[in-house]
Amino acid sequence: MAIARVTEIVSSSPASFEDAVQKGIERANETLQNVRGAWIQDQKVEVVNGRVTEYRVNLKVTFVLND
Repeated sequence: MAIARVTEIVSSSPASFEDAVQKGIERANETLQNVRGAWIQDQKVEVVNGRVTEYRVNLKVTFVLND
């Protein structure tokens, strides 16, 4: 029987929400073992002078614990 844990991370990108998600998963995978999935809990943008300068996502990352 596998036991999973969920951790929350915030990731950002100047390019897009998709890029912010990818960067967040890549970084989580460097620290966490057995990353199996994630869901986007929240999205927001940083705006400066009426222009979007950064895309941010709040991710819930699921990983399986080692025995």
